[in-house]
Order: sequence, then structure tokens, then C-alpha cells
Amino acid sequence: MNCPQLSVVIPVYNEEAGLAALFARLYPALDKLGLAYEVVFVNDGSRDRSAALLAEQYRARPDATRVVLFNGNYGQHMAILAGFEHTRGEWVITLDADLQNPPEEIGKLVEQLAAGHDYVGTVRMNRQDTWFRRHASRLMNRLRERITRIRMTDQGCMLRGYSRHIVDTVNQCREINTFIPALAYTFAQNPTEVDVAHEERFAGESKYSLYSLIRLNFDLVTGFSVVPLQWLSGVGITLSAASGLLFIVLMARRFLFGSEVQGVFTLFAVTFCLLGVILFGMGLLGEYIGRIYQQVRQRPRYLVQAVLEDPASGHADKAAGSASSERHATGATELGSHAS
Repeated sequence: MNCPQLSVVIPVYNEEAGLAALFARLYPALDKLGLAYEVVFVNDGSRDRSAALLAEQYRARPDATRVVLFNGNYGQHMAILAGFEHTRGEWVITLDADLQNPPEEIGKLVEQLAAGHDYVGTVRMNRQDTWFRRHASRLMNRLRERITRIRMTDQGCMLRGYSRHIVDTVNQCREINTFIPALAYTFAQNPTEVDVAHEERFAGESKYSLYSLIRLNFDLVTGFSVVPLQWLSGVGITLSAASGLLFIVLMARRFLFGSEVQGVFTLFAVTFCLLGVILFGMGLLGEYIGRIYQQVRQRPRYLVQAVLEDPASGHADKAAGSASSERHATGATELGSHAS
């Protein structure tokens, strides 16, 4: 069987309400491109009927649909990595399932990939997010670029395009905590960006809470740079020098003016400030050590329960390791009967 030219990877987590609309817009948009394509859905441990709906779509379009089913929730970026491992196309597009990035915009990325770019980033125009999220995103973009030197105008948009050699290189990385767009950017030789439309979420709510966004940005910063540790060292050197000067001043005042009680509260304030810096430094160092600990345990990054695919594709289940084509072919029927 010939490999498709284009692969589209879509992580899915509790998107039952919007999947029908996604199917109705995605496949016609891809058909218009005139390319052989496949759509790889990765169900990230959804607790609703998302898995059953994906199985139904596989049965409706087995020629162009593949479904990777996780046995639990491992996060969006792990789902994308699993999708990468099950793609066969020369060009790979990642797309969220919530329809905030219209599937009709995929053609813009395909044009850039066809022009020879190996990495195509996107910039959302007229973002439909809240005021806080838009401005927090801009702030984190600037901070991330200053720290990591990775230039992405809009790091939060997951509609992105990758060439096959970028995807193969990402598949070789075994990082536990990572940020796919930034990781791929580090391997790109000819990256570019295009403007894309942005719509309101079709149904449901964002799966990223404020805490999740903070964690994601910690992964981005600590996973691609040691600059925060270097900044912390600089702060430590500065505070040490300032403490030494303060000690000299206080000793000089004691010899010149005797014992003084004034300024006690100032000293308390300085002490609490130093304690805050120390605790922050310990937390930052703990972030790096924690990532080392997670990495050296060498546990699987995710576990695949089943892969629904056309047996004629001949694509091995790399993550599951021992699944046969017969199991793939029958998995859709079994899943549909259990999940519904």
C-alpha cells in the first residue's frame, strides 16, 4: 500500500460534543487538497463517548482514518508523540479537536511544506480567547524567547506542520517532559510561519486550567534551557555582595554611633526577602532535579490500549509492541460495543 503524502494528528480528550462537527469539516477540507492523506486520532483517556465516536468514524472511513487509544490520560503532547509514531505521511500536520483552528486552514501549511519548509508555525489572527489568556500568552512568548532563543510568535497554537525528517527526529527523543513545537523547532533548518484564522471553541471548555498552563510553561523553559539557573546564580552573587556591603555599613555604624535599635524592621524585611529568594531558588532547582528523576526511571511515557487501523496498511503498532493486524481490524467493533 502506498504511503499517504499527508498525515494529520489530532489528540482527543473529552471532545464528544464537537467530534461530529470536526468530522464534517475535516474530511471535506482534506479532500479538496487533492492529496493522499490519513487522519490519526489519539484518544487521550477520554471519560466520555469520544472513543466510541472515533471508532465509528474509523468504520466509516477506514481508508483514511487511524485511531490510537491510550489506556489513560497522559497529556496533549504525549498524545501528539504517539500520533507521530503512527504516521506515514511525508508531511505531518497537528490539529486540536476543538475547532478553534479551522481544518480549512490546513491548506496554508501544506503550501509552505510543498515550498520546501521543514517546519511551519502558525499565528492566530483575531484570537477568540479571554483578555487574560491573550496577554498572559504574549508575556510568556517574550519570556520564553528571551530564555530559550526559540522564536515562535504564537507558542500556544497547535496547528503546525512538520516534514518527515523532523517527525522522525522527534520520535528518536525520549524526553518525559517536553513541548513538541519547541522541540521540533530546534531541529528545523528552514522554518517559517503563516497567519491562520481562529474561531471560538465549538463545544465544551478548555482542558488547560491555569495550573496546567503554568506547568506547561515550566516544561517549556526548563526543558530547553538552563538560563533560569544561571539567572539564579547571578541573583545569588548580587545578594551576597549586597549582604557583605550591608555588614560593613552596620559594623561601621556600630563603632561610630554605638548600639542602635533603629532599622530593626528594615533588617527583618531584608531577611524575609532573602528567605524568599532562597526558597524560590530551591523550588527552581527542584524542578530540574525532578525532571532528571522522572527521566532516569525510564518508565513508559504512555501506554497504548489498541490501535484501530486498516490491516492492509501494514503499519506495526510500535507503542503496543505486539498487536496483530487482526486485532487492529476487530478492535473498532469491540470498542464501539463497550464504550457506548
